[in-house]
Amino acid sequence: MNPPQLDLRRSALVLIDLQKGITGLPVAPHSAANVVKNAVSLAVRFREGGALVVLVHVVFSADGGDALKQPVDLTINRGKRSADWTEIVPELGPSPGDIVITKRQWGAFYGTELDLQLRRRGINTIVLGGIATDMGVESTARAAHEHGYAQILVEDAMSSMSEEAHLFSVRQILPRLGLVRSTAEVLAALEK
Repeated sequence: MNPPQLDLRRSALVLIDLQKGITGLPVAPHSAANVVKNAVSLAVRFREGGALVVLVHVVFSADGGDALKQPVDLTINRGKRSADWTEIVPELGPSPGDIVITKRQWGAFYGTELDLQLRRRGINTIVLGGIATDMGVESTARAAHEHGYAQILVEDAMSSMSEEAHLFSVRQILPRLGLVRSTAEVLAALEK
């Protein structure tokens, strides 16, 4: 694989749903702890380089009135959620200079100011990770592709509810939207 080219002045790290309620779920093939560890490594390096870090979390109103309600064959169990379910994991921050985006669906573009925040800062490349690979990450990656952003999708800084779902997305969908690389490969590219 060719090494990714990254200009930190024009790149942003976008991390999807690394919040207490989601990182507490069983995920595969990478544990949530490893996903968070890799995301933290990337965030530290981006912040050190003066690059933008965007932390995205999904939040719904207490009555669920702002949640999508279309008829579907497979629903997501919204069960009882803890009071801190929406809080970004403390290892990630946010730190001063980070942007926090609140979304109310899988993807981080529709209904948020993510595109506006990126474009006004001259960002043309997104480094993307989070949970779940085939839901929030993939949905955001599809929209980023349609918005014209170059992308590096960090395979070991994302995970899903099953290994099969993660691998299908990583092997069949994400390579059509950008470059799929490891945390180590992205960090090495940032050292150049």
